[in-house]
Amino acid sequence: MKAAAGRGVTKASITLADGRELIYFGDSADAAAGYPDLRPLAKVEASSQVRYDPLLGEWVIVASHRQDRTFLPPADHCPLDPSRPGRLTEIPAPDYEVVVFENRFPSLVSAPGAAGGDDTAGDGLLLTRPGNGRCEVVCFSPVHTASFADLTHDQAALVLAAWTDRSAALAALPGVEQVFCFENRGEEIGVTLSHPHGQIYAYPFVTPRTARMLATSRRYQRDTGRNLFDDLLAAELADGSRVVSAGEHWTAFVPHAAHWPYEVHLYPRHRRADLQALTPAERDEFCDVYLDLLRRFDRLFGTPAPYISGWHQAPAGAGTQEFALHLELFTIRRAPGKLKYLAGSESGMGAFTNDIAPEAAAATLRGLGEGKPG
Repeated sequence: MKAAAGRGVTKASITLADGRELIYFGDSADAAAGYPDLRPLAKVEASSQVRYDPLLGEWVIVASHRQDRTFLPPADHCPLDPSRPGRLTEIPAPDYEVVVFENRFPSLVSAPGAAGGDDTAGDGLLLTRPGNGRCEVVCFSPVHTASFADLTHDQAALVLAAWTDRSAALAALPGVEQVFCFENRGEEIGVTLSHPHGQIYAYPFVTPRTARMLATSRRYQRDTGRNLFDDLLAAELADGSRVVSAGEHWTAFVPHAAHWPYEVHLYPRHRRADLQALTPAERDEFCDVYLDLLRRFDRLFGTPAPYISGWHQAPAGAGTQEFALHLELFTIRRAPGKLKYLAGSESGMGAFTNDIAPEAAAATLRGLGEGKPG
């Protein structure tokens, strides 16, 4: 099936041999969709539950089938490479630009007609419901040895278009309450495939972090009559000591209370609820600003940085007036050969200790612009 992904981007979808959906994005999408999946795959058997933690007031996903997922295969057996004669992969075409497909080992499971919380079971404090949702993989490039930082402006724009398209489609699914586009990069982070890729989760609940941000921002609105996200961005700009880069449409800064050694938040100058709300000019500038940030991170220690990068968007159908779309990027490396481990205080109590002053981290990142030594 061929369709427009919005803003002039073409997409085409196919069904893989085991029934999962795969979507190609870009000018070559229609040609790529002409290649069928020839693998003899059985239908994916996956199950998922979400269980409520009454002490923390949050849902936990239980998906035991993920124990058997692919783990760091050799480069010549990567399932995210394009297919070639004698080696069929998750992507049937011999080449692609950007591709999105349903995860073969999903944390959340697609369930047609699912109604989210309507199926909650259990008595009293021990509540359980089906882990209805969807997990997708986003391949940024067909080049196995590439990274997001290696992409051109136009390639990054195509990934952004795919994120936007999938965010809108997944948010519209029955029972989905939040969509999260993210990338885990580096073995130190825990990635199981080294090919340049990210993921998209469509949750059947509002995630704990977003719920907390919404509650805090609503209290701030009630107490001051102003928007917390707007005032926070204005305060960081006024202070200036933690701003890494500032364009016409986007500002990148190390937050005043950064949790991680090198952590940058990227906000549009004008508050937007989600990716769909970005203007063409904001989309265009984002690509340059984000690629610049990733390249600065890779210059920190002279070696590719292990990082997590994720889009924080308003929940589906709620919080759109007060929430501010933003991207959070951080690395767990704190010095050459040293990682920031989440030990007793962080993992046990959620109380972070940062070994690097946010102002120092920002100054270091400012000094790592294009052409500057690491």
